[in-house]
Amino acid sequence: MNPMEINFDGIVGPSHNYAGLSLGNIASASHKGDPSYPRAAALQGVAKMRSNMALGLAQGVLLPLPRPNDALLERLAVDETADRALPAAAWSASSMWTANAATVSPAPDTADGRCHLTPANLITMPHRAQEWRDTAAQLAVAFADKKHFALHKAVPSSFGDEGAANHMRFCDGHGTKGIEVFVYGRPGGKFPARQHEQASRAVARLHGLDPEHTLFVEQNPEAIEAGAFHNDVVSVANERVLFTHELAFADRQNTHDRIAEAFPSLELVEVPDSTVSLAEAIKTYLFNAQLLTLPSGEMALVVPEECRESSSVWSWLEGMLAGNGPIRKVIPVDVRQSMANGGGPACLRLRVVADPATVDPRFLLDEAKAEQLEALIAENWPEQIDPADIGNAALAGDIHAARHKLLEKLALPELG
Repeated sequence: MNPMEINFDGIVGPSHNYAGLSLGNIASASHKGDPSYPRAAALQGVAKMRSNMALGLAQGVLLPLPRPNDALLERLAVDETADRALPAAAWSASSMWTANAATVSPAPDTADGRCHLTPANLITMPHRAQEWRDTAAQLAVAFADKKHFALHKAVPSSFGDEGAANHMRFCDGHGTKGIEVFVYGRPGGKFPARQHEQASRAVARLHGLDPEHTLFVEQNPEAIEAGAFHNDVVSVANERVLFTHELAFADRQNTHDRIAEAFPSLELVEVPDSTVSLAEAIKTYLFNAQLLTLPSGEMALVVPEECRESSSVWSWLEGMLAGNGPIRKVIPVDVRQSMANGGGPACLRLRVVADPATVDPRFLLDEAKAEQLEALIAENWPEQIDPADIGNAALAGDIHAARHKLLEKLALPELG
């Protein structure tokens, strides 16, 4: 076995649009009704994947789900009298944010020594609640090796589960036993708390996690109200490092102490609110970054270009690099189309620790396949979608055809 972290990025789908369907997502709401550029969005995503491969990292892909979701439109009898949010939900390309696809517990953490995956039910938002069955079908193909993987059904819909975006793992190395931390929100605030505590606890039980190595902590309600709809908007972990905003957790000091007690090797990198405000952190998605261990052993932080454009954020990052902390590189990437809909570099990827030889190779990326994807996207993805285009039958046909060409290119007819 050669376990390593593989980042599975979602290919941005050809129906990518700005319908502003996600309550509490400030970026999504502020761009509602803007024209979107699916071709540019998908190419930006592939470029980020290629950038990570150039760093020597393993990279995988997950595919867009079938959109428009004709079955949903039929079940809701959507016609010209329906609320415009209903066809927009059926057209949503939100599965591109694979941090919400599932929660993943690597084999060293689980009772049966297999990597466990539980698809997120995403029930708090109608446009996302439709995803989990198709996501599960895709995961069942990618991780079909039952000797090494266990795939569960989603947590029942009484309890909202938004997947890896509210899950952190601390370990001395990706292939060693770790501490898993689940972050939940309390209901009753201005915006919905999308991760239910009982959903997190159910996932931990499904995965057979050691209770002594599993923590449940509350996200700061102030962060949720500011637009941090998932924990990964204000906090990200990798191996021994927690990179976090001062206002990420409801009980900051107790959370830090509990993690440090369970994982004594913890290295805390905390950004004070007085230096980078919560609002600026959310605007730039400083923490919705990929915190990665490079082959050299150094850690790199892959951040959106928006971080470089913020004087307070970039100044703090430069100061961090000038010190002797664990994060030694900062790599800005252009994912503006995703950012405008509320997803930074971390939203676009699902982390799976596994031996690549145990994964279906059709989901693993190399340079040749990346070039093929770029050519296919450039030829088949719509250049622009305007709000009035949602529901257009001809465009819907083009979007379906584009996805089928992708399935043909990757030889994945079973996902058709």
